[in-house]
Amino acid sequence: MSDRMSFWHRLRMLLGGESASSAAMRESLEEVIEESERRSSALSAQERVMLSNLLAFGELKVQDVMVPRAEIIAVEEGTPLAALVALFRDAKHSRLPVYRDNLDDPTGLVHVKDVLGLLEVIPGDIYRFSPSSIARIQRPILFAPPSMRALDLLLKMQASHTHLALVIDEYGGTDGLVSIEDLVEQIVGDIADEHDEEQPPLRREGNGFVADARLDLEDFQKETGIDLATPETGEDVDSLGGLVVSLLGRVPQRGEIVTHPAGHEFEVLEADPRRIRRLLIRPAARRGAA
Repeated sequence: MSDRMSFWHRLRMLLGGESASSAAMRESLEEVIEESERRSSALSAQERVMLSNLLAFGELKVQDVMVPRAEIIAVEEGTPLAALVALFRDAKHSRLPVYRDNLDDPTGLVHVKDVLGLLEVIPGDIYRFSPSSIARIQRPILFAPPSMRALDLLLKMQASHTHLALVIDEYGGTDGLVSIEDLVEQIVGDIADEHDEEQPPLRREGNGFVADARLDLEDFQKETGIDLATPETGEDVDSLGGLVVSLLGRVPQRGEIVTHPAGHEFEVLEADPRRIRRLLIRPAARRGAA
């Protein structure tokens, strides 16, 4: 079996649930990566990145990938259908969790296509909802503990054809939310859809700059005139996100502020357990002026 075919075979094994121990699977994937590094033509760079992501994915817990409770958009069971449609429009999601009294009392999830299926047309091309309620159209939702392996949840979602799971703590409270997209993105990278707004890699904001963490340090310098390279970072660091991780010694959480040796500040606007996504850079001179 060629290295390329072997790559896709292992990927199907991991995501398709074929029997294989975690240790054997990890060893198998590591062998493919090592072989591809010796033979640069064996796998593409994208495939090697995906294999590396697979290895990291096997170590992730649900709590590492979940959307925190504060960011969950959910709907109360008694919400009128017209108001629910407006919530779907604003949230730009196709599925929303449903709760009875509060988020710690979830009852299921509602899919936008089930809501639209209740629309009926009356003479004069007027649309109205047929008599119904969220409780009658809601679907089951999965529940997962924070300590559950992300891979196990992905396989459970695949087997149950359910794309949404609530993360429940030891006391029965809702900790967070995980979608199947959140899990798959850990392997294949960001999945943009038609509702995702394209953001420029760099823009001015007040006395600073909001930047994509993947932005090259040299490109940042060309656009802003600010040289962020330090002797300590070395040649291995070439992006804004890499610089911040290098300065801190770990991947920071959202909201953390990291200080550059020259006095610049990096505020983490978006991040997940494995990487930084967006940063707010406050140059030292401009912070002083402000």
